[in-house]
Formats: sequence, C-alpha cells, structure tokens
Amino acid sequence: MPRGRPVDGFSLEYDRAGSGPPVVLLHGWPGARSDQQAVAALLRDGADVVVPDLRGFGGSDRHDRRPADAYSAAAQADSVCGLIEELQLERPVIAGYDVGGRVAQTIARRLPEDLRALVLAPPMPGIGERILAPKAQREFWYQPFHQLALSDRLIDGDARAVRAYLEHFWSHWSGPDFTPEPERLDALTALYARPGAFRASIAWYRAGAGALAHSLAERPPAPLDRVAVPTTVLWPEHDPLFPQAWSDRIDEFFADAELRRLDGVGHFVPVEAPEAMAGAIRDRLPRGA
Repeated sequence: MPRGRPVDGFSLEYDRAGSGPPVVLLHGWPGARSDQQAVAALLRDGADVVVPDLRGFGGSDRHDRRPADAYSAAAQADSVCGLIEELQLERPVIAGYDVGGRVAQTIARRLPEDLRALVLAPPMPGIGERILAPKAQREFWYQPFHQLALSDRLIDGDARAVRAYLEHFWSHWSGPDFTPEPERLDALTALYARPGAFRASIAWYRAGAGALAHSLAERPPAPLDRVAVPTTVLWPEHDPLFPQAWSDRIDEFFADAELRRLDGVGHFVPVEAPEAMAGAIRDRLPRGA
C-alpha cells in the first residue's frame, strides 16, 4: 500500500483510486480507512479518491508520544494536509465522520481557500453542555475510561477483549436495520489487537480531542470567523451519541451549511449509508464531474 511522506515522524498509509476532481475520505473510531471503502467505490468513476488511515490507526504510523502533541485534531490535520500537498490534490472535497469529521473541520478552519467543500457527519459543534445530561453521559462513559491506564491493561494486545469491545460499539451505535458483518469486525480486530494499536487509537481522547472535552470548551465564533468552506452535514436518525436535536446550532459555526437528515441510519454513516455520503460529495464536485 502507498504511504505518504512523514510529517512530524508520522507516515499515513492510504488507498487511491479513480480520476477527476479530488476527494479525501476520513474514518472514525473505532474504525479504519475501510470505513470509507463503499463510498470510495461509488465515487471513483468520477473523482480522484484518497482514503488514508489517520495517525495511530490501521497501517499508518503510531508512536508512543505525548497525545496532546501527536494525536490532537491539529496534529492529525497536519498529516492529512501533508498528504494533500504531497499528492497535489487541488481544492479537494473532504468528507469524514467521527474523528475524521473533526479533523476535516480543523483543516477547513486552517485552510479555507484550499478546500472545495466539506461533507460531515457528527460530531458537530454546538452540543455544549447538553453533553452532560444524564442520558448523554450514559453513552459517553467510554471517553473517561479511555483516559485511564486501566483501559490499556484490560484491552491492549488482547484479541478477545478487543473484539468484544469493538463489537459493542459497532452494534450499539449503528441503526436498527444494520448489523456489522463478522468479516468487518474480524479485520478491525486484527488491526486493533496488535500490541500498542488500541493504545494509539485512544490517544485521540487522551489528547483532549473527544466530544466530551471538546463540547464543553467550544464557544460560538464571531460571524466572520465561522467555517467558510461550503458544508453538507449528514445527521443520522439513530446515532445514540448525537441526537438530531443537537443539529440546531450548526449555523452558529458554519457560514454556508446544508443539513440533511438520514432516516434509519446510525453513527457509522459511510458504512450504513454510503450512497447518501457519496451523493452529498457528488453534489459538491464541479458540474460534469
């Protein structure tokens, strides 16, 4: 598999297929670039589609460094921006969900003129202190757990524990009509069960980049400081982490955003509804692409 040039010592492994205007697809946790496989297949006839593993995930580099320095949203964005520059992707559409969506937003704030559009699924800004409600806290228990060294001791390097842990999230966070394929869980288990791989994947949370810490710290920007990149937000109906009612403040953070609600879909939008994500991306590509 191709790998990008190292940025701060991290090289990203990626897939690339198709030709046309560029698209970058970013995955979430607990996933890998395979999350976006079906979306990429739907786009490659009319777009140059690049799908990397983020730092610490899949085939990309993982290093035992201070999470705030190496695995924050800004650090992840450094690597994705480096790959975009290396591959000479001119004004790509970036699409992502979960961790990938947050990284995409970070890039858009940093380089608004260098992107054509964003296509995002939650988390989105505007959640605020609603994340502290008892119902929400029953869902976000895993983020404080990831801060504990105990999570490493219980899960890292233990294939059975990794499989059980990943299966819980892929089953509980998905929509009512979706069941994760055993083959998908097998492949993710093989990636996450390597010694140090689980620890690297949760470095995102240890960097303070998870939804819990981020939502409590965020403040609406001044109108001229809102994300200027045209954005499509895909908000699923059955995501237990991010209810659709939390979509009410998107315009406080984005200057040009379209909200599309996805009926019947859970958290894993590119896996559960690849046609919806691919369609939203096509709508943001140049006409005739």
